[in-house]
Amino acid sequence: MSALLAALRISRRDARRARGRSALIMLMIGLPVLVVTVFLVLAATADINPREGLTADIGAADARIRVTAIQGKLKQDMTGKMWTSPGGSPAALTRPWTEAAVARLLEPGARLLPVYEGSVDYLARDGRDHVSALEVDLRDPLTAGMYRLARGRAPVSAQEIAVTPEILERGARLGAPLEVTWDRKPMRVVGVLEPSRRIRETKIVGLPGTLLFNRPGTTQETGWLADTPRPVTWATVQRLNAAGLLAVSRAVVENPPDDDELLSTSYDEDQIAGIGLVGVMIVLEVVLLAGPAFAVGLRRRRRELALVAAQGGSPAHLRLIVLADGVVLGCGAAVIGLVLGVGLAWASAPLLLAGLVGVIGPLEIPWALVTAVALLGAASGLVAALVPAVQAARQDPAAVLAGRGGVVRDRVGRPVLGLLLLAAGAAATVFAVRYDVVWVYCAAVLAQLGLVALAPRLVKGAAGLAARLPLPFRLAARDASRHRGRTASAVAAVMTATAAVVAVAIANNSNFAHNRDNFQTIVPAGTLIIQAGKLDDDRWATLKAAARRELPGVPLIEGAKATDAGGVAVEIRVRPIEGTLAERSHLFLPIGDERLLTLVQGRRDPVASAALASGKAVVFDPRLIRDGRLALTLETDESRDQTPGEITVPAVLAGVADPRYAVAVLPPAALRSAGLETRPRVLYADPASHGLSPRQGLGLEWELAGAGPPAGVGVMIEQGFQNDVVPVLWLLMGAAFILVLGGTFVATGLAAADMRSDLATMAAVGAPPGTRRLVVAGQAGFIAGLGVLIGALAGAVTGVAAAWPMTTRTYGSVMLTPAGEIIPSLPSAPPTVEIPWLLLAAVVIGLPVLAALVAGAFTRTKTTLTRRTG
Repeated sequence: MSALLAALRISRRDARRARGRSALIMLMIGLPVLVVTVFLVLAATADINPREGLTADIGAADARIRVTAIQGKLKQDMTGKMWTSPGGSPAALTRPWTEAAVARLLEPGARLLPVYEGSVDYLARDGRDHVSALEVDLRDPLTAGMYRLARGRAPVSAQEIAVTPEILERGARLGAPLEVTWDRKPMRVVGVLEPSRRIRETKIVGLPGTLLFNRPGTTQETGWLADTPRPVTWATVQRLNAAGLLAVSRAVVENPPDDDELLSTSYDEDQIAGIGLVGVMIVLEVVLLAGPAFAVGLRRRRRELALVAAQGGSPAHLRLIVLADGVVLGCGAAVIGLVLGVGLAWASAPLLLAGLVGVIGPLEIPWALVTAVALLGAASGLVAALVPAVQAARQDPAAVLAGRGGVVRDRVGRPVLGLLLLAAGAAATVFAVRYDVVWVYCAAVLAQLGLVALAPRLVKGAAGLAARLPLPFRLAARDASRHRGRTASAVAAVMTATAAVVAVAIANNSNFAHNRDNFQTIVPAGTLIIQAGKLDDDRWATLKAAARRELPGVPLIEGAKATDAGGVAVEIRVRPIEGTLAERSHLFLPIGDERLLTLVQGRRDPVASAALASGKAVVFDPRLIRDGRLALTLETDESRDQTPGEITVPAVLAGVADPRYAVAVLPPAALRSAGLETRPRVLYADPASHGLSPRQGLGLEWELAGAGPPAGVGVMIEQGFQNDVVPVLWLLMGAAFILVLGGTFVATGLAAADMRSDLATMAAVGAPPGTRRLVVAGQAGFIAGLGVLIGALAGAVTGVAAAWPMTTRTYGSVMLTPAGEIIPSLPSAPPTVEIPWLLLAAVVIGLPVLAALVAGAFTRTKTTLTRRTG
């Protein structure tokens, strides 16, 4: 114990003496602790648990009951926001729930207050907007606590509403009328409400019957606040679940039942593996980056440690002193990171959570998690000091006191271990592509550990290839090989960071390319679509006239909707063929004439137009046509839960400007031949003719709503493929820039300190300052170049493997192992792999060159010649 205390005192003294090095190590360890702590505290604060959000949800009531669209037994979580039907596919609700029917499921004497939730349109300052709406009588005591009345009063009539402050920011004024709902009914804003526990919420509140159109309905948005003589127990909630209702009860939240009685909301194994993977990668990178910094301290303290050994200190004492550095700096950094992380989260929570998620609860610190993070940070400091501690125990005190450097000794065991880990990681990667992408990354970590173990051998091999380089670079490579203890750690850090960046970049870019290439819709991007399938002929004519008034000079192309013989609307979709086109099976195919075909096809095609006029469907994918016919599925609202009907129609194949924006065009005659009826109920406008933005499209829907019932008119503008991977690639490039250059400069600084005697010798024999700069630049280029090259190769393999489960589908295929176990089979189709060559070139070529230039530019060339002995 006395030796440990002495070692801690020595380490504390040395940390104070070498403030710059100590600060660097503490920054490397403490920064990840700070970032993770901030994330955990913000996540816990934003995650309002059922007890914290109870008042905002049910006010002063004993329970809140919600309706679902099904009838039959349910199993819910504590709040009723997540639920499932344990009995399989339930039957749809046939009759709306009434207040009396719900009251019969509660104790006698229960009072119910209707609550309806949905969405509503209103006229904001810059056009129509779509926001959440709530219908409830805020004057009732049961709503106490749901909202705080900041200004004005609660609505008391059907012509009054209350709004949240966000509505005021968009043009509403207290005391002034606001045009709300499809018929632009003016309603007076009489109150401003501040939500409980929710910073940003855009909502309009009115009395029941004033805002929403689906009341009383069969959707989950319909419900009641319940005031009961006695608390609503879990048994009562289960009785409501058995009838197809959901409920959140004050008594249940305050005294929850056993977990096995609730719907499980726990993390699955993939999420747990992902969290563990992130933790391992953070610790590995911290250890590899901090290791060279501890080696800096060892190099500068060699004489001090040699004096300890000369005065009777054993190798174990020397190890203990260096390990104490890791304990002192690691624990100090972890504590500072923890304290600053909690403080930063507390200070930034209102601003960050309001802007990102709009939800905030009371400051909540998950002490178990943040303490584990701090302990992990402290442990990473200790692990980072292990290799320098072993080196300290092996140094020759006599050689150190005489000013001579040590000789690097190769060990046979490390390369063997590295090869075994690398082979195990490769085998695990091949197996992991059958599962989720997180398991591919876990397998890659195993392979990466093998490469880390092989780093000294890689450094030696790369240095041997430098024999034909110019003298400064040859000297730099030789010095890197002589001091593989610190060079290998830096190369491993650069290699690990590069592998992670390249793997994630290739996987995400491939997933982006897969989504882009497999994106499918039915009309070109920018096409304006106006549809009203529920209007009768007269109101449809009125709608067309209104559309022409609102869009003067814009050619409108009429399309049709299909119905069965009874007049029930039929949705017509493509039937997937052999599981290859499942993504397209949800698309409603356009029905129309030659003008619609020209719009979809992107050009005039007389042959295709003639085929369409003769009653044949025009198809743009040859895989959809079998024996000259197109297979279609038919669904109605009544048959949605049943097996869809099927028909086939004659079809021809045609070319198209962009296959992603066209599937097929159906002629009305072909559908009539199959026993269906068609009615014109859709209008299309070419993107080049209307020039409307999506926001203007919403405004057009508002203007046209007067031609039909509120739910009868829909306006949309096809947005096309909207995803973008560029911000992710820039973020990855920034991470590579910081990690690669950081690890390189730490090791280069150590190399410059170690090479002082060599640089002095070069100066003594007449080497100019430029040569000495090139030696230091060569050190930086060697470390960064070797690290990014090996890391990029490893990351490319991982990225391609990760792209496999991300961009392919197995369709539930399985295989049987020799032991009789069923496992997922390999995907039958090859993955989509698209390598971001620009990012790869910037990492593999740009970063080593930049590291060498910066190191050479900022190195000190002035050398003081000293006499050396030995």
